[in-house]
This record gives sequence, structure tokens and C-alpha cells, in this order.
Amino acid sequence: MAINKIHDEFHTLDLTTGWEVPPGYPSGIQQKILSGALDEENRAGSRSRLLKFEPGVFTTKPFVHEYWEEVFLVSGDLTVGNDEKGEGGESFPPFTYAVRPPGAVHGPFKSDKGCILFEIHYFDPA
Repeated sequence: MAINKIHDEFHTLDLTTGWEVPPGYPSGIQQKILSGALDEENRAGSRSRLLKFEPGVFTTKPFVHEYWEEVFLVSGDLTVGNDEKGEGGESFPPFTYAVRPPGAVHGPFKSDKGCILFEIHYFDPA
């Protein structure tokens, strides 16, 4: 299976446009797809994206998905494992990294001051 990304040399990203709320996320969390596409129904493809949390935003339920996920905290703060009121969990500073295999339960997440994550999502090759 071919990777569905184009050759794209260094260029300045416009961080003022192209953001959208991913399905199932609260409105204070937005993604900007940088490259590729993920077809979850057919378990194919790969994508790179930025995920931005506005200050004080949090999710209330853990996530689980059937693709690999690599996450790098570029800026801000991210707390993992908060409760449904946004309390508790373990806080992480910038330049921290996680990799999760398919089926791994993770989250919920919150950010007190806001953050930007760089994420790569992909399926195992067939």
C-alpha cells in the first residue's frame, strides 16, 4: 500500500487559517491537517496534523482508535487523565512525546494554558 502523502518541501505554515473541530471533540479543540488523509472505515492511509487546545478546554472520556498515533507536545501544557470535571491527571510540558498502538485507551485530556500538538496517525501496512 502506498503512502498517501505528497512531496512537500519546507514552507511556512499559515496558522491563522485551515483549522476545524474534529468530529467528537469540543469546540475549543481544533485540527489543521498538514498532509495525507486517514480512512478509518477502510483502515487505510496516514495523516499528519496539528491539534490545538484553547486554554481551559478538556475532554471528558478516554479515546481509543484502531490506528497508530504519535504525539509531540510542541507548546503549552497538556494534562492526561483528568476526570469529567477537568480535574486531576498528570501534566506534561512542551517537548514530550507519546506513541500509542491501535486499541490503546488514552486520555481524557486538558490544557490549562492552551497547547499545540503535532500528531501522526497511520495504520499497519496490510
